[in-house]
Amino acid sequence: MSSVSAANGPTAPPAAPPPESKLRGNLGTAHLLFMVLAFNAPLAVVVGFVPVVIGYGNGIGAPVAFVAAGVIVALFAAGFTTMARHLPNPGGFYAYITAGLGRVVGLGSSFLALLCYYFMTIGSYAYGGLVLESLVHDTYHGPDIKWWIWVLVLQAVIGTLGYFKLDLSARILSVLLVCEVVIVLVYDACVVAQGGSAGLGVSSFTPHSIFSGSIGIALLYSITCFGGFEATTIFRDEVRNPDRIVPRATYLVVGVVTFMYALGSWVLIQAVGTAKVVAASAADPTGTFMASLETYSGRVAVDLVTVLLNTSIFAAILSSHNITTRYLYNLSADGIVHKSLGTVHGKHGSPHRASLTASAAAFLGMVPFVVLGANPSQLYAVLVGIFGYALILLLLITGVAVPVYLRRNRVAGANSWNSLIAPVLAIAGLAVSVVLATQNFHLLINGSQSLTNSMFAVVYGTFVVGVVMALVYRRTRPAVYARIGRQ
Repeated sequence: MSSVSAANGPTAPPAAPPPESKLRGNLGTAHLLFMVLAFNAPLAVVVGFVPVVIGYGNGIGAPVAFVAAGVIVALFAAGFTTMARHLPNPGGFYAYITAGLGRVVGLGSSFLALLCYYFMTIGSYAYGGLVLESLVHDTYHGPDIKWWIWVLVLQAVIGTLGYFKLDLSARILSVLLVCEVVIVLVYDACVVAQGGSAGLGVSSFTPHSIFSGSIGIALLYSITCFGGFEATTIFRDEVRNPDRIVPRATYLVVGVVTFMYALGSWVLIQAVGTAKVVAASAADPTGTFMASLETYSGRVAVDLVTVLLNTSIFAAILSSHNITTRYLYNLSADGIVHKSLGTVHGKHGSPHRASLTASAAAFLGMVPFVVLGANPSQLYAVLVGIFGYALILLLLITGVAVPVYLRRNRVAGANSWNSLIAPVLAIAGLAVSVVLATQNFHLLINGSQSLTNSMFAVVYGTFVVGVVMALVYRRTRPAVYARIGRQ
């Protein structure tokens, strides 16, 4: 990769791996879109996270916060997708940051990305086990099976799916995602058709509402809801026509997420009423949505959502597992972690050994929390909060790397808009978000100051470990150093 060489000295990286060592798949636009949207768990976000933005963010101005977050991410995507056409590398944040800012920052960022998605996977497993326990025991009055046993069941199923060709996961995720999107849109339609609690209004879009409460917290939470959108580039080797499909799917993800969450927050505000929705959402986020769902869509809809919430979380875990697996695969292909993890299955074209390793790591990661009797709901809040903070930090670093790469390499198709103006605007928005996230990290993880400090140490310490490792490789193992971000 000539761009990496330019950033790090005259040493040219080795040739790319032969085609038979690359991942294989046949994903089209729809399957890639669903694969990435599944990571967002749209139903889970609408049920449990949108009310949080209303209750603790900028109140009834929440729809505009989601639109603003969507604009920032879309500006980021303008340069990101332009770079994707010129950089055929499935390394995600790792590849793009390395190409723009060099191997040292790139390896540090890859470790942070791996931590980011690993924590998301563990947290989602914990929450998935909790909701499955509730579904079986509380809803259907079945046996009282501990949440961590359900986690083992989930790990077995997801580990099996991750072993096979990505197309299988994509088909399953497509079905699950369509079901949860349909139920959300049905709820939206029911509320609009019945005129909400006191007639439909547009007060959410007035300046007074937009800047009420804490617009900073609302923006911070809203950007976190876009997590995983960059994964379109991670799956590029498993996509039918990546140069066309990856940029298209990226913009579709941003557009769909913005529409669903902006509309969903506005509908919930209309359903509960502008006078009551902020207090109700702050007091009981999930309960507020479920109560309004029963009021406008009936008890059957509540029962369906209760089941689909489980499938939504399952889909999110599967998508998160696949992303984590591919970060491991790319680090192995570049010689950073053990080379066996870069092996591609001869029949399925999947990173099967990296997938098994990710499954084992998720299992081992859960063990101490189970032994210590951790509350799965609190564990989910902390780990997903770390994911959100690390994601925004990675977006900012990548946002800086993209225009540097595009301007330095004079990429075909890069113009003033997508190589400078849009990226700079995105950097400004993301920089504000990082500052807000740093100031309010305790809210993201819902923890004490000591826990906040510890998690800061984990996040930045992980980045520093990658940086130090790259510096050591540069001095002691130049061949390995030259392979960082090479594909």
